[in-house]
Amino acid sequence: MKNSHSIHVKKLIAPIVITVITVLYFMVYFGVIIFEVREIPWVILLGVVPLGFAAAMIYVCMQRIREIESGEEDDLSKY
Repeated sequence: MKNSHSIHVKKLIAPIVITVITVLYFMVYFGVIIFEVREIPWVILLGVVPLGFAAAMIYVCMQRIREIESGEEDDLSKY
């Protein structure tokens, strides 16, 4: 029988991997915008949005980790 710690670790893998991939995608997008578009207003306009999405992804991932660690793995069952 598996202990609860290894079960929690397995449930943490997917959110963390998805967050890392998404944040890397947004960072690469932001890097391309900086090198391709040299005008500062466009860099700010086109670059702040992906950085905001990356920050939101990290925040949501941290919330999900807290839910899993507190035992609320299946939060959809509440509804």
